[in-house]
Amino acid sequence: MGLFDGKKGLILGVANDYSIAWAIARYVMSEGAECGFSHLPDRPDDERQRNRRRVAQLTDKEPQAKFLLPLDVTRDEYMAAIAEKSREEFGKLDFVLHSMAFASLNDLKNDTIATSREGFKTAMEISAYSLLHVAHAVQDCMSDSGSILAMTYFGGEKVVPGYNVMGICKAALDAAVKYAAFDLGPRGIRVNAISAGPLRTLAGRGAGVEEMLLFYERVAPLGRNITHEEVGRAGGFLLSPHSAGITGEILHVDAGYNIMGTPGRLLEDLKQNANS
Repeated sequence: MGLFDGKKGLILGVANDYSIAWAIARYVMSEGAECGFSHLPDRPDDERQRNRRRVAQLTDKEPQAKFLLPLDVTRDEYMAAIAEKSREEFGKLDFVLHSMAFASLNDLKNDTIATSREGFKTAMEISAYSLLHVAHAVQDCMSDSGSILAMTYFGGEKVVPGYNVMGICKAALDAAVKYAAFDLGPRGIRVNAISAGPLRTLAGRGAGVEEMLLFYERVAPLGRNITHEEVGRAGGFLLSPHSAGITGEILHVDAGYNIMGTPGRLLEDLKQNANS
């Protein structure tokens, strides 16, 4: 018996095999879940359908993956089509994973106060508002006591240089999680988020992940970085009935980094360098 036997869900936001969304999807499918997936729409002139192909290369190998549809969260008709396909394929959804965020590189490279007006609107719509949009679109086809999970980051709680406008978006996403948890609570539908430490992902490359990995390894209480598999299992927990009493929470999966008030053991290195 698997933890997700008989469970049906949506996985929104897989980009490639390094995606956190894929780590969670792989875990829940290994435990019996059947899943529908989304991919970024391809340009009309892209005959190779690169976005679809990257995700299809993963889902085509998984018998538990039941469909793959394009999703542009800035256009209502895409999410409506996914919700309708979910009704046709599954009847009811037991869980939804929201793993979508975007900010233009031009804005991320600038100081936060130099973020463009249009860039801010786009980043906020895709990275924060989209959770509310998804929750509203799927609520009628979700089972009572279902679960919605978002992916956030510590840069929404504290300043992380280089994360810039995306930190503001994650702060808004964290608030959206809590307000959506309140709205959907009467039906028993839970809404939570995972705040993962740095991982080598497509998004991470744009946020200086290699430097962050070195820093976290020295500062985090566990003295190491996390793995995709650890986030996958934590995500599975929050999507499963085992977390039935938890909603509106931000679960940090970061080897304890978020509890630190100083650089911790990294101070030893700094002292040695100062004395050398």
